[in-house]
Amino acid sequence: MPDVYISRQPLVNRQSKIIATRLTLHRVAGATTSDAAAALAALADFWPQGEKLVFINSGQTPCDAALLDWPLPANATIEVDSGSLSGPHAAPLIAALQAAQPSLCLRFDSQTPAALESGVSLRFIALDARCQTPAQLKSLALALQPHAIVLAFNVDDSAAFQACLAAGVNAAASWFFKKPTQAPGKALNSGQAQIIRVLNLVRKNGDIRDIEAALKQDVALSYKLLRYINSVGFGLSCEVQSFRHAVSILGYDKLNKWLSLLLVTASRDPMAPALMHTALTRARLMEVLAQGLVEKAEYDNLFITGAFSLLDVLLGVSMERVLESMSLPESISDALLGYGGVYGPFLDLARASENGDADLLAEQVALLGLSAGEFNRAQLQALAFADTMEL
Repeated sequence: MPDVYISRQPLVNRQSKIIATRLTLHRVAGATTSDAAAALAALADFWPQGEKLVFINSGQTPCDAALLDWPLPANATIEVDSGSLSGPHAAPLIAALQAAQPSLCLRFDSQTPAALESGVSLRFIALDARCQTPAQLKSLALALQPHAIVLAFNVDDSAAFQACLAAGVNAAASWFFKKPTQAPGKALNSGQAQIIRVLNLVRKNGDIRDIEAALKQDVALSYKLLRYINSVGFGLSCEVQSFRHAVSILGYDKLNKWLSLLLVTASRDPMAPALMHTALTRARLMEVLAQGLVEKAEYDNLFITGAFSLLDVLLGVSMERVLESMSLPESISDALLGYGGVYGPFLDLARASENGDADLLAEQVALLGLSAGEFNRAQLQALAFADTMEL
């Protein structure tokens, strides 16, 4: 059966924030461009709102006019390669683009000069960081800036990201920030240790007075907790004024889920904003994917597993060191340490959604008995949630 699976990649700016998402369309079993357009149209009710752009990359098949055959959201940007706008068969696509006038990103290559003469209005031009030296990047960025905002794709590591910024590139699409830039530390800092202390008290259903006392030792911690609980993403009908009030409304289990987010925010890593957005996306993705597949009582634990999946990078210590100080269920620890368990396949799929490997993604989706459409919807729901929590 023809299917379209969608993987994602973030665009990271100079402030280490994810300012847009790049969705890549993977067509399997003979799926066509029309199938890809239909898959995108089916996501209308789940499309991320707000100012963040969503780039649409047609994958290994060049973009053609059929990809425009769906109601493009205002924040969608279509990627096109230069050959599609300058080759002998470019006329139908050019006509469709001129009629629809979507936001466009042109991928730079040797045919770009001809593509710039096509008459199509461009908002972005993306350079391939793997194909350019730092000097070439700088020269090209300077030359292309009069035509469009310059981006970089295929940025492999932090050094390449910094080289792109130094060259004048505005943002880069990559997962480079998930790689630790230094050796793991030996211990958590005092702020991180305090959050874990409160987390352990909550998970063990400790006395409210003891938990409140621990929270009062860090005013910023208490503020962040209440801010998260009162966020749009939580969906409460009244404002929570205190920790005791939160316990009475939510109970310990739900509070544990949201207190876990504070640990994710306790990072001093320069790339913390991008890492936190990614962790939140994984958390919500795993929670949504689990619905109907596991007991409802497990949903919060799957959320926590996703949220904690980047703790080693966020906190600068090994995952083993982080987990040995926490009172987590074995199912969460097993997934985070790579031992599988009941949550392992959900975390594997969350990671595969960031991989770009169509076969691996399809395999992981099938392993959970899900359809491509179910997975794609869950991923966009997760992106929208992470954007809301970031605000």
